[in-house]
Parts: sequence; C-alpha cells; structure tokens
Amino acid sequence: MTVIRDDFLAVGRSAAQLLREPAVAEAWSKPSALEGFGVSGLAGHLAYQVLAIPDIVAAPIPTEPTITVLDHYDRVEWIDADPQDEISIRIRSGGDLVAADGCVVLADRLEAALEQLSAEFPSIEDRPVRIPLWGPWSLMLDDMLLTRLMELAVHSDDLAVSVGLPTPVLPPSALEAVVGLLTRLSVRRHGATAVLRTLARAERAPLIITAF
Repeated sequence: MTVIRDDFLAVGRSAAQLLREPAVAEAWSKPSALEGFGVSGLAGHLAYQVLAIPDIVAAPIPTEPTITVLDHYDRVEWIDADPQDEISIRIRSGGDLVAADGCVVLADRLEAALEQLSAEFPSIEDRPVRIPLWGPWSLMLDDMLLTRLMELAVHSDDLAVSVGLPTPVLPPSALEAVVGLLTRLSVRRHGATAVLRTLARAERAPLIITAF
C-alpha cells in the first residue's frame, strides 16, 4: 500500500478520535472557529473527507480527462470563493447534513469507513477516480487522497481549536505531504518570490501568505 494511503488512514483515525472527545459533543451546537460553520457542520465536513471515499473507489473508472492536483485546484469553485458565495453555502450545508445524527453516530460512521478502506486499499490500483459534483475531470486515486489528507489535517486543526483541544499531531510523512501541497498552493496564489521570502526572509515577506 502506498505511503499516501497509510497517511490518509492514519489522519482519518486521528479525526475519528477527535470526534470522540467530550469537548466536541459539549460544543456540538455552538459556532466553530471557521467562519460560517457550526461545530457540528465542521465535524460533518471533516468526516466527509473519508466518508465519500468508499463510493468513489467503488464507482466505474471514469473516462473523462485525468488532471494533476494543481490543475484540479485551478478549476474548483470553492478555492477563491467568499463565505457567502453559493459554493461556500453548499459546502456548509453538506457538513450539516452529514452531521445530522450527532457526533457519536458520525464517529461510528467514520470508523466504519476507515475499516472498510483499510481492507480495500491494498488491492486497489492507482487509477482515475472522481468525486461527485467535480468535473468534468478526474484525479488519480493517490492524488485525490492527497487532497483529502490536506482537508483532514486543516479541518482537524479547525475543530480542535473550536473546542479548546490541542491540534492532533500528524505523522511526519503526512505532515510533509500536507505542507508540500499547501506550499504549492501558496505559490499558485502569491507567486514564488513571496513564498520564498515568507520562509526565508521575514523582513521582506508579505504580511499574509495563504494557500487559499
């Protein structure tokens, strides 16, 4: 099994443990640290990064064009959207729907999906896949899992901060993959010089560098 699949499963299990924390249940109906999301909707959005995968890998291999990770981020609607844009509202509503049965059920569903994927991943080749509502394009499976790994890492931090818990620690290889992707996205957004200065020359760095 590939490193990215191991990391995806490991960070997914970390997210499931976070959902089991009493602080998450206690704050379930409260606003989160992420603008527009309640804690419950944020938890649902976090869990969805794993819950979507079993159906994705079970679907027929798509015949549409397969693109790179950075090409994918050039095409997705949400990356440059404002919180009140339709795509942002749709994402938040999706998180609410996934979390509708409460944090215990959500954690149970997440753990069951991780168990299923743990059994299936070793026998699945790295092939084109598509997430519903994307398109018309596909990603290779491991590239798609990299995008979900980043989402798991970022939103685990969001959820932990929202309920006053320490941010889960990522495995070193997962951290390298996530930081690498975020760095490439930051270069896409701000240009190579701005990112170089942010990492190496604080006196010449922009005040803000973000990946999206």
